[in-house]
Amino acid sequence: MDLARCGSKGRFAVIIPVYNHEQAVGAVIQKSLQLNFPVFVVDDGSTDATCAGIKSIKDICLLRHAENRGKGAAILTGFAKACQVADWAITIDADQQHNPEDALKLIQAIPANERPIMVGAREGMLGKDVPWTSRFGRKFSNFWVSLSGGPALKDSQSGFRIYPLPEAMNLGVMARRYQFEVEILVKAGRKNIPVLEVPVRVNYAPETGRISHFRPFVDFMRNSAVFTRLIFQRILTSFRNTK
Repeated sequence: MDLARCGSKGRFAVIIPVYNHEQAVGAVIQKSLQLNFPVFVVDDGSTDATCAGIKSIKDICLLRHAENRGKGAAILTGFAKACQVADWAITIDADQQHNPEDALKLIQAIPANERPIMVGAREGMLGKDVPWTSRFGRKFSNFWVSLSGGPALKDSQSGFRIYPLPEAMNLGVMARRYQFEVEILVKAGRKNIPVLEVPVRVNYAPETGRISHFRPFVDFMRNSAVFTRLIFQRILTSFRNTK
């Protein structure tokens, strides 16, 4: 897609939430800058050399949390700043699993006169370098997002997305860590905001320097708590509507 044609879709900005990805985030930023959109990097309280390594990169807006508050909190911080200059926020993970150029595919797929959430559905998730936790987490999340009243998706855990602003900021999402990304899909479904998927490439090769902060037990419990709350809310709403 020609960058010049993006203007017909509105104004876009890139948000890169980062936590302790000093080896990978620099390359992600440089590729994102090639999109010629404003780039907001949100350092969520990194304790390694992440901030020192990127603070000298020109043409980015670096936002910082004094302590780790979670991926969802970092995305919301990015939303608050990006909405001043953009109508849409492109979120890209800092671990090099995504190719920022694929954002153009997501933009091209936005239907005319609609304001959906666009999700980059990762292809190649059965590759030998893809950790089992990512494969299991995706299946687990897809099932419970649908059961909670959200859309039926192939990749509800993909962090490569385009969000409409300010709609995404006003969905009342309570989760502030990884669970933010699944809860916002459920809340969007309840508000009749379309959620559309577009296939994108994924790279889990060891040479990317990818570091996972996923903790199977802790994050499973957090996911379970969020989905329990969402399902209870759905049941309660259905009960009220039948009275």
